[in-house]
Amino acid sequence: MSNEEDSIEEAVASRRERLLALRTAQQLSTTSQSQQDHEEQEDEDETHQQQNLNMKFRNYVPHDKHLQEGKLAPAVLPKFEDPAADAPPPPEEPSEDPFLNIAPKKPNWDLRRDVQKKLDKLERRTQKALYQLMVEQEKQKLLTEGDETTATAED
Repeated sequence: MSNEEDSIEEAVASRRERLLALRTAQQLSTTSQSQQDHEEQEDEDETHQQQNLNMKFRNYVPHDKHLQEGKLAPAVLPKFEDPAADAPPPPEEPSEDPFLNIAPKKPNWDLRRDVQKKLDKLERRTQKALYQLMVEQEKQKLLTEGDETTATAED
């Protein structure tokens, strides 16, 4: 059995060595590719930066003489003709005092609204008082007529 165990251990050790060799080879290949990609990226960035040096300035005046070459002329707005300006003004009606139109028709409408409940209560009391006065006058009138009828009957 020891012979079989030795052969198994040898197989395991050789397999570990092969896996380790594969991992290192893979790491070396990926680092070399990433370095190449990184170098290509840097070359592209440098050429891109050189192309970006041609800036255009519309609203800014740079102080550097090299950058002043990139200054653009200001934009020219197209001519706009206002059609409303060409139309003749409408004929005016006879002029009235403009301050008459500003004033409200009933300037105390808000006061009336706020006091309306109190006015209604006073109106009911007034009607009640008028009714009582009318009843008293009728009583007095009947008393005076009754006095006259008794006075004429005595005569």
